[in-house]
Amino acid sequence: MTDLGALLEQLKKERTQLDRAIAALGPVVAINSETPSGNGRRKRKLSVAARKKIAAAQRARWAKVRAKKAA
Repeated sequence: MTDLGALLEQLKKERTQLDRAIAALGPVVAINSETPSGNGRRKRKLSVAARKKIAAAQRARWAKVRAKKAA
């Protein structure tokens, strides 16, 4: 059977190396990510005209719903 103490020491050394690598890559990844959440999706921005058009369409839909309830 392998010496468990030596194995444990080797694993601790590897963990230390991995921790250093992660610490070094952390800021690089944060800079290169597209969004703060890092999910790679960008938030779309609508123009004022597009928002007004969508709002008008939604008001028309609600007007239809209210007209059906009143009838």
